[in-house]
Amino acid sequence: MQGHELSAAWCTYLFMMELLASIHCYFWSPSRTICLWMSLVLLLQYSKTVVSKSDYLIGLGSYDITGPAADVNMMGYANSEQIASGIHFRLRARSFIVAEPQGKRVVFVNLDACMASQLVTIKVIERLKARYGELYTEQNVAISGIHTHAGPGGYLQYVVYLITSLGFVRQSFDVLVDGIEKSIIQAHENLRPGSIFVNKGELLDASVNRSPSAYLNNPASERRKHKYDVDKEMTLLKFVDDQWGPVGSFNWFATHGTSMSRTNSLISGDNKGAAARFMEDWFEKNGIKSSDTNESGSDGLPRRVSNIIPNIHDDNNKLLELATSFRSSPGSPATQTMSVARRVRGALKQAEKPGFVSAFCQTNCGDVSPNVLGAFCTDTGLPCDFNHSTCGGKNELCYGRGPGYPDEFESTRIIGERQFRKAVDLFEKASEQLKGEVDYRHTYIDFSQLEVTLTKVGGGSEVVKTCPAAMGFAFAAGTTDGPGAFDFKQGDDQGNPFWRLVRDVLKTPDKKQVDCQHPKPILLDTGEMKQPYDWAPSVLPIQILRIGQFVILSVPGEFTTMSGRRLRNAVKTLLTRSGNGEFGSNTHVVIAGLTNTYSQYVATLEEYQVQRYEGASTLYGPHTLSAYIQEFQKLATALIKGQPVEAGMPPPDLLQKQISLLTPVIMDSTPAGKNFGDVSSDVPANSTFKRGSTVTVVFWSSCPRNDLLTEGTFALVEMLQGKDTWTPMYDDDDFCLRFKWSRPSKLSPQSKATIEWIIPSSSSPGVYRIRHFGASKGLMGSIRHFTGSSSAFVVA
Repeated sequence: MQGHELSAAWCTYLFMMELLASIHCYFWSPSRTICLWMSLVLLLQYSKTVVSKSDYLIGLGSYDITGPAADVNMMGYANSEQIASGIHFRLRARSFIVAEPQGKRVVFVNLDACMASQLVTIKVIERLKARYGELYTEQNVAISGIHTHAGPGGYLQYVVYLITSLGFVRQSFDVLVDGIEKSIIQAHENLRPGSIFVNKGELLDASVNRSPSAYLNNPASERRKHKYDVDKEMTLLKFVDDQWGPVGSFNWFATHGTSMSRTNSLISGDNKGAAARFMEDWFEKNGIKSSDTNESGSDGLPRRVSNIIPNIHDDNNKLLELATSFRSSPGSPATQTMSVARRVRGALKQAEKPGFVSAFCQTNCGDVSPNVLGAFCTDTGLPCDFNHSTCGGKNELCYGRGPGYPDEFESTRIIGERQFRKAVDLFEKASEQLKGEVDYRHTYIDFSQLEVTLTKVGGGSEVVKTCPAAMGFAFAAGTTDGPGAFDFKQGDDQGNPFWRLVRDVLKTPDKKQVDCQHPKPILLDTGEMKQPYDWAPSVLPIQILRIGQFVILSVPGEFTTMSGRRLRNAVKTLLTRSGNGEFGSNTHVVIAGLTNTYSQYVATLEEYQVQRYEGASTLYGPHTLSAYIQEFQKLATALIKGQPVEAGMPPPDLLQKQISLLTPVIMDSTPAGKNFGDVSSDVPANSTFKRGSTVTVVFWSSCPRNDLLTEGTFALVEMLQGKDTWTPMYDDDDFCLRFKWSRPSKLSPQSKATIEWIIPSSSSPGVYRIRHFGASKGLMGSIRHFTGSSSAFVVA
């Protein structure tokens, strides 16, 4: 059903309710005066809906995209030893749709994933076209990643991004496609008249520049225009339903998803995923009464569900006596949907009202780190070398430190909380309403051989070209967020004879490519490597989405701070100086990074000369940024003039060529006499835990790849209500609950699940237990779901 049809249906419904109320009053009411007032109120509501001043239909959606929590390499650090083995908290796809009632519409999807994937985008669009026809296409749908480095990999289609994941991982791919589609379906079905407000402000303590020596190579005159060497501004959209009030917010702020380190093995949305979880929980508890500090925990974070359920137990001795009557239950069969039914947040949603959706989106984060304390040598504790980020000449020892150092979970919480608090501030104060058309432009560009016209200093112009993709030596050095290995280092514009020999085994770049990429010394000539299929993308999508005076530039990579500034300024200048009155000084332009596909970094020409990690990862040569600016200016011009743009040659669909070397799950087993879900290590008998302490329980389990328990949970904390009713309080989508999976050896069919609950300061005193859900695989391939629970314990 289309948005305007929903609006019409709602109006008809209200009119019928008004009519029925009038009839009821006339025939049955003892007081016609009261009934007359009832009728007038309903009629007023009906009239208000009909003449709604909202310019848009708005709809938001959210769906679980948590991938395989075992055996799969994580995407981001390219560390082959970083294998998923549990969940920190779940990943989600969050979507909004904005439509003119009789006009165009746009879709924006924010993924708790490292980046968008061309193959994922292709398959999502295919599904949307099959369901909705031409309503949602590659033209008006943007899919963007937050750049967490703690999500399962293997879902991109180009070889270079699949090496550490041992090729394509179908399960990682499928859960993304399914989740994105379902989040968009939710948003579509939630379309209703509403308004959108925009606000922006500075967040000063959540980001630093991790390549300051490269940034300093930009012209001094340009740097003087900016107070900081990273963008400190957060821009937020607030979505307000005409009937329900606020239903969501999306914001854009630049900081890498690298608070969780390259050795972390728990699936996590990192700082942006944490911020989204905090804000959604905050709104569900507080709504518009967010300034009421009595509704927040003493730690400043949102209170959990335990605070909205009255607690009848207040005597610790009675609690202990009650807890001792609940010993650990043996593992038992469970239905496939049981973990979904027991989810905490599933119980919170009102059936008739959409849940609040909050997304913390990525922008020009290329050289921006959340490790705000700076980079230090692990051996000496001294700052790393400024130009090369090395320690005694070695990059492996140079690491950035987050604000919770040495605790990466605490760093993630702090950076997430700082973004959350700024978003709440902007959300509460947002007053500038978006007005104007909804529009979009999209095209495909072959960046491997694009002619770019540059304006010369002093007048005139010259034509240069981009290059086939290639990665420099400094790419292998990594960054201070996650250093590489061997003897690579950032700032290397010469290369190494030994690694050149290794490179030449794969592909020796020809002179034309070497000259085109100069001064980058080529380590991997990925754009010209085609076996067994393409190693890197050549054709990229670029896109502009417009909602009134708000403009989103969808870019398929990581722009550095200054690259992003130049692109935004170029487009905004063109829009505001067009003279057609559509765009004024209040035009807001944001970059949505890592959108629709992934092509690594975009550094400025000056930063490219330095050849730190970001410059070495700028695939298409020194004029990559100029190419983007040129092509986005074409899109913006078409947008201003209301003209179409050429679609361009689409990128290939390489699904049928994918290779996977990840071994499947053969079977699961337990020791003799043990069932799946049995407790292996229980809480101590008669135990009492204080808030802030950690409760740990270990269960006999099975491989999480058997069933991802999408929209469900592997771990659950339940609280006793009355004598025998257990109520869900925290699940594996909570920051305080960690699900860790392990097996004694790589080929062992036996495994265990360790569940750790760090008791929040806002938890209510009472009797609790920990529960585990899973699914085991038999030798013949059958899947059987199970559950088990710990002995009860007291939280005082």
